[in-house]
Amino acid sequence: MSTPSSTAGFRFPGDTALRRLTGLLLLLAGACAGAAVALLARPAGPDGVSLLRTAAVSGSAAPAAPAPGAAGAVPAASLAAGDGYAAIAKSVMPAVVNISSMQVIQTYERYSPFMADPFFQQFFGNQYDYIVPRERREMSLGSGVLVDDHGTILTNHHVVEHATEVRVALSDGRELPARILGVDPRTDLAALRVEASNLPHAPLGDSDTMQVGDIVLAFGNPFGLGGTVTMGIVSAIGRGNLGLADYEDFIQTDAAINPGNSGGALVNTRGEVIGINTAIFSRSGGYQGIGFAIPSTMAHEVLDDLMENGRVIRGYAGLAVQPLTADLARAFSLPDLRGAVVADTDPNGPSARAGLKRGDVIVTVGSRPVTSDEELRTQMSRLRPGDKITLGFMRNGRKATAEMTLVEPPQAPPRRPVPRRRG
Repeated sequence: MSTPSSTAGFRFPGDTALRRLTGLLLLLAGACAGAAVALLARPAGPDGVSLLRTAAVSGSAAPAAPAPGAAGAVPAASLAAGDGYAAIAKSVMPAVVNISSMQVIQTYERYSPFMADPFFQQFFGNQYDYIVPRERREMSLGSGVLVDDHGTILTNHHVVEHATEVRVALSDGRELPARILGVDPRTDLAALRVEASNLPHAPLGDSDTMQVGDIVLAFGNPFGLGGTVTMGIVSAIGRGNLGLADYEDFIQTDAAINPGNSGGALVNTRGEVIGINTAIFSRSGGYQGIGFAIPSTMAHEVLDDLMENGRVIRGYAGLAVQPLTADLARAFSLPDLRGAVVADTDPNGPSARAGLKRGDVIVTVGSRPVTSDEELRTQMSRLRPGDKITLGFMRNGRKATAEMTLVEPPQAPPRRPVPRRRG
């Protein structure tokens, strides 16, 4: 619509000169509005929030930065920070893969071609239907990270659990079959291998150096959207008692993690993988600011065992522990709730031979204090057969120590077949 027709409906009192001046002002206002719309349509800078900026971080070409001194120019410090995160994303993104796993589920359905008709049901009911076996295929999507140039992929166990077929989509568009090297359900980790070489990979860093407040980037394929990265901070470390795995020592982060991010990489500002994204806390099924990642130190130890033995071999102490409650702390005359109560010991295990008894409260492993039973289990899970440890414990208000050498876990006795009754 042209400008004259847009102003034809306006009527102003006064002479012709005033009307002409008013029309000129309206034309200038329209031109300014058009310029403003054109500026807003341009992609935002590194500190801006827009769909185009998000797409650029996901792997598309980044918009050009404004010229120095131009309107909307970003300070030099902000541009440097944006360039640094873009460099991290560019180096790590090719190492993050999309994993699709297929599993076949056997179901049994009740079916009757006649009794499905409501006319017959009103007379005979459903007593003549019969069981029909059926197979249902389910597909699950997740993420993984290449950790070497030989095609080794680290991901979550629940991503490939019960899978009959696993395929991996690489960043270059190739889709390859993958075989499972080993899984460890107790930490929710799995190792895969694709038959390819010279693949991009991301180095595993030292998660023990991470502190609350450190900036991290989360890489993965949320909702099947490949090549996505989000940014946040380390919100907490050493999270446990979440019921996600047997051994929990999670890194908590507010970097956006959604369904499909499982198995992806949590990366520090040096481009090192310091965690494997595992789960989110959500009341809606989507991101609510609380995500959890398995520390890279634990993942590295599990990966080494899976590649060498196909399973994780942990040291056995023959020790069962339970939480130290307020009532137990008062009964044991303990000043606080830090520690783990010995619930039982294996009579033939290292802990019983070292002198530990039911009711002892373990407070240290070596020189490291024990704050909870979950932390003690996690610390013990990282030990191997042959490792020597010293446990500090409280008994009758006095502190003592027990030295022991961990052994191989005992083999579970084979189950006897249950005889069937005849007749």
